[in-house]
Amino acid sequence: MSEKKQQVKRIFDSIAYRYDLLNHLLSVGIDIYWRNKALKLTQINKDSILLDIACGTGDMSITARKFGVVKSFGADFSHNMLNLFKKKSPWIDGRCLQMVAEDLPVKDNAVTNITVAFGVRNFYNIPAAFESFFRILKTGGKVTILEFSLPKNKFISAFYVFYFKNILPLIGKLISKDKEAYSYLPSSVEDFDKKVNLVKLLKDAGFNCIDKYRLTFGIVQVVIARK
Repeated sequence: MSEKKQQVKRIFDSIAYRYDLLNHLLSVGIDIYWRNKALKLTQINKDSILLDIACGTGDMSITARKFGVVKSFGADFSHNMLNLFKKKSPWIDGRCLQMVAEDLPVKDNAVTNITVAFGVRNFYNIPAAFESFFRILKTGGKVTILEFSLPKNKFISAFYVFYFKNILPLIGKLISKDKEAYSYLPSSVEDFDKKVNLVKLLKDAGFNCIDKYRLTFGIVQVVIARK
């Protein structure tokens, strides 16, 4: 197991029981809007077969049910996150599996939609994960990525970076009792935004018709790619 895989698993297992509270608190509840908007943009519907990767406690899958999605599956590397997902949504039990994005034990051309909400930056091998996504998606299927990004406006960006580096770790540590977790998360966002070009990596994996949207002054990006 790579060092990053071990770190990510330990962090998310540790903070699982405070994860929902911190998500809503630290985003001032806007994370609910982001998930709804991403699913609306990707036009998910009752005929969709969804695999929610890095599903955490299941908020993306739960939101997808409001769009009529019945056939959905959750995947995450954190055992504690998956247990909480099952408690929140008993209907997912048996369709909630512990696995990593880079090695998905899923048949080729099996699903119509893949979602990843705030999880790609935690992958240990993004190109390999995107190749897995391409393999298991049906022709015409979509991968929808919801992820943090650095705003283009320098004033908003400066405030955003200050909040992520100073306020977020403090609140996160107080509530989660895990100092490393809410130091890792802010640094991973800044590092990810500077080094990772999602559109290029998706094209390299074989995707086309890639659209990118920025939400809430550019602090969040939605990238949708079609097979």
